[in-house]
Amino acid sequence: MSGSAVLLALVLQLSSPLPEALRGTWSVDLSARADEPYIKSMTLDLQSDGRLAGSFYDSTIEAGRWTASRGRLCVSFRTTDGVGPYHTTACLDGDRVEGQTWAEHRSFLFLWTAERPAGVDAAR
Repeated sequence: MSGSAVLLALVLQLSSPLPEALRGTWSVDLSARADEPYIKSMTLDLQSDGRLAGSFYDSTIEAGRWTASRGRLCVSFRTTDGVGPYHTTACLDGDRVEGQTWAEHRSFLFLWTAERPAGVDAAR
């Protein structure tokens, strides 16, 4: 890797949001239709070694990881409904989270967004 490529990689890494920006509680909008709100909670605990703990849709996060790179802060994890796994990825986008969840056993890929609950700032 050339010196300029290394410098660019370092600049992009440094410009990524800090883990604190994603840590804490989020209200996830899982609505399939705009006139039928369906909100569930997500709690993210980004640990210093890159692991992720917490919960999503009333399920404990399993095998969670997070990374900050290329100006983005993202998480990836697995949950289960007791029948099969749900694979989720999500990235911070300004003051909200954009995510997707794939459940092969249910044959769906669902796109969702999340915001901080009213009156809640980023976790400290």
